[in-house]
Amino acid sequence: MYVPQLPGSVPILKNLYAMRTAPLATLSRGLRECGDVAYVEFPGHSGHMLFNPDHVRAVLVDNAKRVSKNTPGFAALRLLLGNGLVTSDGAFWLRQRRIAQPAFHRAKIYALGARMVELTERTADEWSRAAEGQTPVDVADSMMRLTLRIVSDTMLALDIDKDAAEVGRSISFLLHELNERIVRPYLPPLSWPIPRNQRFNAAREHLKTIIAKAIRDKRANPDSKGGDFLRMLIEARDEETGEGMDDQQLLDEVGTVFAAGHETTANLLAWTWAWLARFPAARRALQRELDEVLGDRLPTAEDYPKLPYTRMVLSESLRLSPPVWLISRRVEQPIDLGDGLVLPAQSMVFLSPYVTQRHPRYWTDPEGFDPERFTEARSAGRPTFAYFPFGGGPRKCIGDTFALVEATLVLATLARRFEPSLPVGGNPVPEPVITLRPKGGLPMVMRTRGQS
Repeated sequence: MYVPQLPGSVPILKNLYAMRTAPLATLSRGLRECGDVAYVEFPGHSGHMLFNPDHVRAVLVDNAKRVSKNTPGFAALRLLLGNGLVTSDGAFWLRQRRIAQPAFHRAKIYALGARMVELTERTADEWSRAAEGQTPVDVADSMMRLTLRIVSDTMLALDIDKDAAEVGRSISFLLHELNERIVRPYLPPLSWPIPRNQRFNAAREHLKTIIAKAIRDKRANPDSKGGDFLRMLIEARDEETGEGMDDQQLLDEVGTVFAAGHETTANLLAWTWAWLARFPAARRALQRELDEVLGDRLPTAEDYPKLPYTRMVLSESLRLSPPVWLISRRVEQPIDLGDGLVLPAQSMVFLSPYVTQRHPRYWTDPEGFDPERFTEARSAGRPTFAYFPFGGGPRKCIGDTFALVEATLVLATLARRFEPSLPVGGNPVPEPVITLRPKGGLPMVMRTRGQS
C-alpha cells in the first residue's frame, strides 16, 4: 500500500522541522492531503501518523501488547517523571497499575469533592476582587495554581499555597525543556554543566524535595489529616506478591500525579473558559443547568451525574483542545492494519487526538463548539476512538475520573458566579509543547453574573 509522506519534509531534518515549528498545522494538513495515514520520517527513526479511529483502536486496544513506550517523547518525560505509570512499560507497569488502581476508585474521588470545592472558592474570592476592580485575570495561570492546590491538598496533604507560583513556574519550565529535547534531539545531555541544564536540574530537584518530604511525613504520621491518596500508595500491596512500592517507586508515582496530574486538568479548564467566552450560547446553557440543579448552593461530588450539560461542555473542550495532543508508540512486533498496510517492527506510530477529534468524516462542523454533539442520540454510530483525549485500552489514563470530577466541580463552582470575556482580538493561540497550553497565558475579564 502506498502511503504519502507527511507534508513539510526538508533535507536532513525531514519532518522534524515542520513538527518543531508548526506541529498542529502540519498534522491537520497531513489529514487533508494524505488521508487517514501519513508516512513520517525523522533523523534516526520513521513511522506512520494514523488519523482513522479504527487505526487508533488497533494500536491502543487490539495490539496493545505489540507496542511500547520506548520512544523519544517518553524518554524525555522520564527525565522528569522517572518510571511512573505514565512512562513505565511491561510487567513493571502492570504491577504498579494494580497497586495504584484502588486509589482512583470513584467513591474515593467523590470523598475528595467537598475539599475540591472549598479550595475552588478561594479562587472565586480572587476573581471577585478582580471583577470589582475590572482587572483582567490570567485564567491559564489561575487554573494552574488551583489544580496544583487541589492535587497537593487532597492527594498529598501538602500546603502548596506559599510555593504555588514558584512550583508552577518550575513545572512550566521543565515541560518546555522536555519538549525542546524531543524536537531538538541533539541538545547536550543533562550531565553537561551548561546554564540551561543547571536550571533544569535545579528545578527538578526542587520538585523532588517537596514530594520526598510529603512521603516522609506521611510515612511517619499515616493517620495525619489529608493525603489519603498518598497513604493508600504507601500501604498498597500487589495482590499477587504482597509487595509494596519502595521509596523510588513512590517518588516516581507521586511525582507523576503532582507534576502531570494537575497540568492537564488546568489546561482543560483554561481552554474551557476560552470556549465559553467565544460561544456565549453554550455559556448561558451551562449556567441555566447550574441554576436549575444547584440554585444558591455550592456543588458536591454527588451532583456530578446530575450535570450532564456541564460534563458535555468539558467533553467538547477536550475534543477541540485536548491537553495530550499527540501520542507516540514504538512498534515492537508488526501490526497488520488491513488493506495492505503493515506497521513494521521498530517503526514509530503516532496518534493525534487533536486531529482525529476534528476528522470531518466523524464530526460535523468540526471547528465549532457544540457540547450537544455529545448527547446520546448524536453520539450513536460514532466510532469510540473518534474521541480519545485520555488515550485508550489498558494504558488509558488512570486519573481520567479524578480529572473529570475535579474539572466539573471547579467549573460548576466558578461558572455559577462568573461570566468570562476575552479582550478584543484576544482569541488564544494553542502552544503544543508536552501539553496543549494557551500561548502566553490567557488574560480574560471575569464579570460577576448580573454585573453590567
